[in-house]
Amino acid sequence: MKYAVAVLVGAVLGVVGARYLFVGSWLSLIPWGIAGLALGAWCRPVEGLRVGAVYGFTIVFAFMVAGYAGSAPLVGRLPAFALIGLVGAVFGLILGVVGAALVGLMNRRARPS
Repeated sequence: MKYAVAVLVGAVLGVVGARYLFVGSWLSLIPWGIAGLALGAWCRPVEGLRVGAVYGFTIVFAFMVAGYAGSAPLVGRLPAFALIGLVGAVFGLILGVVGAALVGLMNRRARPS
């Protein structure tokens, strides 16, 4: 379930970032980062690692596909987009782990000693 949500959120934010909101601006990274942290906060740390990686790959891949305006067929560009998506997976992985760790830290502080 969490992986499906990560794919859905990543795909929607990737398309929105490429076509509608903050087009051509680094500001699109802000909602992307917030969503990655939120997905990680929804998970346990190890699960946050995997869900974050799925989210990161999906958002970058969707962004690249939605923003493609070249003359060559899109199908020929998909392998390159997938490689770039792996870079996104690394950043998503980091966001997922940080989000899960922040929740763990807050839970630890909330418990009385």
